[in-house]
Amino acid sequence: MNKVILMGRLTRDPEIRYSQGANALAIARYSLAVNRTFKREGEPEADFFNCTCFGRTAEFAEKYLKQGTKVVVVGRIQNDNYTNKEGQKVYSVQIIVEEQEFAESKNASSDMGGFQGGFQPTSRPTPSAAAGDGFMNIPDGIDEELPFN
Repeated sequence: MNKVILMGRLTRDPEIRYSQGANALAIARYSLAVNRTFKREGEPEADFFNCTCFGRTAEFAEKYLKQGTKVVVVGRIQNDNYTNKEGQKVYSVQIIVEEQEFAESKNASSDMGGFQGGFQPTSRPTPSAAAGDGFMNIPDGIDEELPFN
């Protein structure tokens, strides 16, 4: 199985190209900076991954992603090894993106100076303790904040 899931920020705007032929296919490339959880002194704080996506995924990247956007990507790892003009073997790895999603709200990404987690605590009524059936009662006045009706 070859599956990778990464969360990080784009280091530059996606570079978009279209394949040749009657059915032109969008191809997007971008670099993703993924923070390291553990690091030793003198080591980099992030790893950088080259990502490539095709078709509708590439069109989404072109339309909505830009430098600094925090995304989650799901895809596979692919080796791109070749011999350069000097006869040296060059080893590179890229992520072929199959799915990508925003990892924070638009407001959080535009306000990088504030809280970085994308979650701003607000004052809300606290739910009452669990009723005898194991479910919590929803306090009055919170209906407009529920994601469903």
